[in-house]
Amino acid sequence: MLSTAIFSFALHAAYVLAAPLAGPTVSLDGATFVGKTSGTTEKYLGIPFAQPPVGNLRYRLPQSITYSGGTYDATNFGLSCGQQSISLPILTGLVAEVADYVVNSIFGKIFPDSEDCLTVNVVKPKTATAASKLPVVVWIFGGGFELGSPSMYDGGLIVSRSQALGSPVIYVSMNYRLTGFGFLASKEVKDAGVGNLGLQDQREALRWVNKYITQFGGDPNKVTIWGESAGAISASLQMLANGGNTEGLFRGAFMQSGAPIPVGDITHGQQYYDAVVKQTGCSGAADTLDCLRTSLHLAWFPRTDGVFLTDDPQKLVQQGKVAKIPYVTGNCDDEGTLFSLANVNVTTDAQFKSYLKNVFLPGITDAQVNKIAQLYPADITQGSPFSTGIFNALTPQFKRLAAFQGDGVFQAPRRWFLQNTADKQDVWVYVSKRLKLLPILGSVHASDILNSYGGGEMGDHLIRFANKLNPNPASGYQWPKYTLSARKMAAYLDGLIPIVTTEDTYRSDAMNYLTSLTLANPI
Repeated sequence: MLSTAIFSFALHAAYVLAAPLAGPTVSLDGATFVGKTSGTTEKYLGIPFAQPPVGNLRYRLPQSITYSGGTYDATNFGLSCGQQSISLPILTGLVAEVADYVVNSIFGKIFPDSEDCLTVNVVKPKTATAASKLPVVVWIFGGGFELGSPSMYDGGLIVSRSQALGSPVIYVSMNYRLTGFGFLASKEVKDAGVGNLGLQDQREALRWVNKYITQFGGDPNKVTIWGESAGAISASLQMLANGGNTEGLFRGAFMQSGAPIPVGDITHGQQYYDAVVKQTGCSGAADTLDCLRTSLHLAWFPRTDGVFLTDDPQKLVQQGKVAKIPYVTGNCDDEGTLFSLANVNVTTDAQFKSYLKNVFLPGITDAQVNKIAQLYPADITQGSPFSTGIFNALTPQFKRLAAFQGDGVFQAPRRWFLQNTADKQDVWVYVSKRLKLLPILGSVHASDILNSYGGGEMGDHLIRFANKLNPNPASGYQWPKYTLSARKMAAYLDGLIPIVTTEDTYRSDAMNYLTSLTLANPI
């Protein structure tokens, strides 16, 4: 296995330098990686952290890598992992302009991809040495487990800001397998023990950090995992893996718009697996999974696989099988608006109820549908974007759907996570109400990335949390810890007062009811 690992790294011919390259260097297992300087930081990009998951390693757990001697170019990001093609609903006018803005500015464009994609990126202060022992933030990007890339985010912004605050950190980002390459689901996948490979890739990257981050000036005992959307969901699921045993790989978590989601057994994805098998001509193979390792030319998400996730994540939370570490979690106020653009054809009460029963929560009863409809009324003044009155009602049901979907996918899972953990560990909670005046979308999903990467207060909170497991400064606004008795949370606002303390009690009856349904009917 060792010789195979060394050989696999040698195959990364694009990294090998034929001639010396000027720039900062770091040594890993005798191999020299040449990065680049950017202001007060150094960047080492596109370093493989596992063997390429191609050929016979497709649909297998990530295999560790050992570096051979030589000098390698680490000045460019590696290729993104395979992406799912997406299409936006047909929109016109101002709505189309807003949707285009979100897709192209917040989520960014999708970059060239490849199956050979398991790479990490490290950004460090220029002055950091192996003796510095700086805290480490490990970024897990979002994108619905279907698209995204670490190259969409500039970790230099975080490191530079941390230096300005006098609390320097090391920044790491990773690729992980997406779509059908990372989250294939079926009985065959479960029997082979290769479910949730994207999450397994993240874990392998964390092992790489634990082994090598000292060489960049980081402390492997001071790692905070950090993600947004699917990245935040991933961070929460990393807290559930191994019965809550972190393996010493991280000591804190910072989660933006993501918590353990209500997913059922991995065999629930059998229909998608069977369709892929048929489309690739593997139907007649004795071992269809092995056939896909050589024949695949490609809605995916984590599921209970019996290995990484031993039960429905929400039930693992209920059972207390969660890492007992400090964490930060929160949501944007209008999480559901962006996703509800795909449902502009739902315009009547009957269509809303049909969507609930046949698409969002198949299997629920008519009485349960009616209860949800009661808790999320058609009154546009109660819908999302919240607190916008009669405005932003794209269709008669748009704000209703946006309120329901934002709670069902993001807010209610967060509340459930807190309900079962907040009195057992240090927790801080936020809601982002910035960009509330953005037409149709309001404080839209992912808008808080601008606050964390753009030099805002959230980025400062992240940096302080990574340093001392507490987001608060010595002076200024003091973010209270969350308790089940008080439920105090920070609210990021537009205007002269950027942060205030509020209570996490909104729509409690509705969210509690949704959680009771998803516990009984995981997707």
